[in-house]
Amino acid sequence: MKTLPCLTALIAGAAIWSLASLANAELPENYLKRWNDPAVQKRIDDGIEQNRKSDAVLTIVDAAGNPLADAEVKIVQKSHEFLFGCNMFVIGQMKEKNAAYEEKFLRLFNFATIAFYWDDLEPEPGKLRFKEGSPYIWRRPPPDRAVAFGKKHGLILKGHPLVWHNGTHNPQWIPKDPDELKQRYLQRFREIAERYAGDIRIWDGVNESQVCSKEFPLYSEDRTHPAYVPWAFTEEQKVFHPENLLMINDVTSFNWPSDETNRYYQQCRKLLDDGIPIEGIGFQFHFFSRKALDGYVGGDQCDPNTLLDTYGRFAKFGLPLWITEITIGSAGDDGMAIQQRVTRDIYRLWFSAPKMAGITWWNLGDGTAHGNEGVAGGGLADEDFNPKPAYQALDQLINHDWKTNLTSKSASDGTLTFRGFRGAYDIEVRHAGTTGQFQFTLTPDRTAKTTLTMP
Repeated sequence: MKTLPCLTALIAGAAIWSLASLANAELPENYLKRWNDPAVQKRIDDGIEQNRKSDAVLTIVDAAGNPLADAEVKIVQKSHEFLFGCNMFVIGQMKEKNAAYEEKFLRLFNFATIAFYWDDLEPEPGKLRFKEGSPYIWRRPPPDRAVAFGKKHGLILKGHPLVWHNGTHNPQWIPKDPDELKQRYLQRFREIAERYAGDIRIWDGVNESQVCSKEFPLYSEDRTHPAYVPWAFTEEQKVFHPENLLMINDVTSFNWPSDETNRYYQQCRKLLDDGIPIEGIGFQFHFFSRKALDGYVGGDQCDPNTLLDTYGRFAKFGLPLWITEITIGSAGDDGMAIQQRVTRDIYRLWFSAPKMAGITWWNLGDGTAHGNEGVAGGGLADEDFNPKPAYQALDQLINHDWKTNLTSKSASDGTLTFRGFRGAYDIEVRHAGTTGQFQFTLTPDRTAKTTLTMP
């Protein structure tokens, strides 16, 4: 994760918003009772320890392979295996605020979602807006620009979406005949894969199929198992690379219930039972108004045990899970503190869940959301990209609480054992006036063992 020194003073000021402000948020009593429950917090802490950390054994030796005792070892985590993301829909579109946008983005995120909405990518048949210099559309920069930024800063990229029923985000010119539409989709899959499969690793293969409207030419009367979904994944797999991950994604209501009556769970189970190659499962988490947020935190849906049980059930499929789109607003009385508290709580829960692979906030700054979504004040930063308390809470979690940094000494046999968060590390070893610099990656597979040979 890139560190930006010019933010040091700003982040230091986050202490003003410490846990005291979290506790003072005027949230409903049932929310506070549930989330402050020591058993819930233990379940989350235990999940983080089990699902996000691994053991490592370093062995320090000299050039002849002899173990070095009492070597001073400094271990600094540089990046996360876990993907913390945001959409990148306004990259290069913020004029004098571009630098502030990029700065705030890169401090928190190692993962970015790029827009591939069909209506804006191909407003007229055959006129694709892939390249830099394409006609300007707000919140729809050409994918080439977003890819270049992502590659420059080492971001993992995701394309969103390949198939979506939504009439607002599909071109008006698409065929009404289902067979003709499928042929146009095949062309779309092929053109996107040929240009971007090598640079964009993850894709929303099908988006929001559980709420497909009757106006969509591929609509199916079976609302739980729409027939176009297995067709789309099968065809997408033919043109994308084996290393690409093609996932399914659906709306907030399918974060619950936690039992087998969950329609999204039923859909995923049937797809997998039928051999359909979905490779990840995404859950949205949008609350586009203060009323919607109040309804969530005041209702049964925010029960942390229910959410963890739901993700635990989906985890049994063995696929990576993703929180794909998040809007938690800051509008209204005490809105900043409520956004901060809910954001911190829910990120900790998601980070603890088995098979969870990444979390994507939807709009980084206020004023960058689609349509009336902006009324929620769902940015982590204001319109000038000054961080809100929720941004500061995530900075504390991502860049401090969830990174392992330590200094220790090797034992008599040259070994040093530690348990840390998964990701990439820089290791500095000092012994008898000699310094060695090493890189090391901690993965979830098993206890990582590596030998560090001093120069």
